[in-house]
Amino acid sequence: MHVDDLILVSVDDHVVEPPHLFEGRLSKKAADRAPFIEVQPNGREVWMFEGAAMPNVGLNAVAGRVPEEYGLDPLAFSEMRAGCYDIHERIRDMNVNGVLGSLNFPSLAGFTGQLFYTCEDKDIALELLQAYNDWHVEDWCGTYPGRMLPLAVPPIWDADLMAAEVRRMAEAGCHAVTFSENPEKLGRPSWHSDFWDPFLRACEEVGTVICLHIGSSSQTVITAMDAPIDTMITLQPMNIVQCAADLVWSPIFRKFPNLKVALSEGGIGWVPYFLERIDYVYQHHHVWTNQDFGDKLPSQVFNENVLTCFIDDAVGIEVRHHLNPDHIHWECDYPHSDSTWPHAPEMAMKYLDGLPSEDIDRITHLNAMRNFSYDPFAHFPREQCTVGALRAQATDVDTTPVSHGTGKFQDEGIVTAMTLAERMGRK
Repeated sequence: MHVDDLILVSVDDHVVEPPHLFEGRLSKKAADRAPFIEVQPNGREVWMFEGAAMPNVGLNAVAGRVPEEYGLDPLAFSEMRAGCYDIHERIRDMNVNGVLGSLNFPSLAGFTGQLFYTCEDKDIALELLQAYNDWHVEDWCGTYPGRMLPLAVPPIWDADLMAAEVRRMAEAGCHAVTFSENPEKLGRPSWHSDFWDPFLRACEEVGTVICLHIGSSSQTVITAMDAPIDTMITLQPMNIVQCAADLVWSPIFRKFPNLKVALSEGGIGWVPYFLERIDYVYQHHHVWTNQDFGDKLPSQVFNENVLTCFIDDAVGIEVRHHLNPDHIHWECDYPHSDSTWPHAPEMAMKYLDGLPSEDIDRITHLNAMRNFSYDPFAHFPREQCTVGALRAQATDVDTTPVSHGTGKFQDEGIVTAMTLAERMGRK
């Protein structure tokens, strides 16, 4: 298959929310409490909510910047590529990258909607959260039908409200919800409790995928405070193995056998050994640990219920036969620092080249279409959805890396976990 013939659907990208997202969607009481943008004395723009600043993490919006200026400082919108926050420019950036469809995780709301959880008035919190979801579905995804896979944020303080929001969003055509890889780290019950059952049942019944993004437990992987930040960045995707183990050994897949959970941005190269290990543990220990998978092995349960997702994983492609081929998904990660934009098709083809066409199609778009209830071909003829066809619409899009003259860490020597903690206010 030629690179121009690929059809690419990314199940992991991100949106930097624009300042106007709540406008016209709230009661006066909620509008008075809604997050808003404040310009700092140094010119930086930060979201304010409940009297606290929420600086944007620079690595969240570095698409189009020269790599020397990557960093963790908050950025002004003027220093971001417009495709980070403007849906019209996002579509143009998708076109120039040859990407047909995109599922976008939140930035402001947090991967688990924990921003709204911090609001003490839960009536206000729910109104803000639903306004956020409506903006995401109607404006961010609805402006260009067939180009976006909507993703809802849940009210994690109440499992019944979560279930109701999942159903409300499903009626609006949204069949994905973001949640935490480890809710206990957020002060909520773990996967091993029955607290989440109403939420899980609703997701199973309406076919909504629960997306667990790396870092969604709000804990950064720091091995030592003087370890270089490269250590954290290296471990971040593989760290989701902890979530995978929690899911498999919890009762959720036995109670909800049709539930689908995605390990977003988790990679796939580590999965075969993990599957081998959980089967070994089960066979050697289940008689005294009281685990019971009936006539199945834990690896079978994983492959039936867990969707795997990767950005760049040549080893994972080589060992893909150990995974469920209908559950492997490709990701772009725009506009984060790991993103393959604007050369995603070429980078993907490095490891897809030589695979059977049916495998390429499943990994690049068919699995995403089926598992996330997404049908772009209802809006566009297939021949208009290829890399070549989309790029032909974006010949005027400039992808030249830009310098704003605002380097982040370059004058500080090796960037360490201590640097990260200080910049994020967590020291």
